Amino acid sequence: MIGVIGGMGPAATADFLNKVIEETPAEHDADHVPLLISNDPRIPARPAAILSGGESPLPRLLDIRNKLLAAGATALVMPCNTAHYWYDDLLHSCPVPFISIVECNALEALRLAGPGATIGVAGTRATLASGLFDRTLARHGLQTVRPTDAEFEHSLLPAIAAVKAGRIAHAGALVEATLIGMAERGASHILLACTELPLALAAGGPAGGAPCIDATRTLARATVAFWRAQAAR
Repeated sequence: MIGVIGGMGPAATADFLNKVIEETPAEHDADHVPLLISNDPRIPARPAAILSGGESPLPRLLDIRNKLLAAGATALVMPCNTAHYWYDDLLHSCPVPFISIVECNALEALRLAGPGATIGVAGTRATLASGLFDRTLARHGLQTVRPTDAEFEHSLLPAIAAVKAGRIAHAGALVEATLIGMAERGASHILLACTELPLALAAGGPAGGAPCIDATRTLARATVAFWRAQAAR
């Protein structure tokens, strides 16, 4: 059973669950991936902790991790990009595999774009300030393009906030400016490195700019692949 550290936000966790189901080649209920999901939205805000010294979510994340392990989780995933700032802390003393949304998406970007490509990274300010994706993409020989301040303020952050507030249809139209801008600055693909952004993009329909990499779907595929490999043993 795979434990899911979710709730960041609830709609993104539900989207992850749906994508795990979509990515599973199943004929019967028993063919699907067994998931043990914590969808607890009371985790302290990740951006505030990273950018302005707000309350750290790590104690709550560790508590959720431990409860999932005690309930029988044999692997873990966390469908939140910004929360991977604390991934190493959560991995420490963790007795089961913990699939990284950052690592699996860097590998997906390499597969799709090829060595030496430039990848646009669209996410929260905190995710980008942490350098998580820049370092991991660089380790795989990829360069990065970031959103401009204007794209953050007028496109990405309002879109993310709209999804969290349940105004998903409104969020879709906001994302396109960032996707177009990063493509114009050389991105061959754009990584949607915030789990609210695939929901926003889906609501807005096809957008301009470079092809997008849905970080949530990539994590879902990695989760399914891991479970199927374990089940085949």
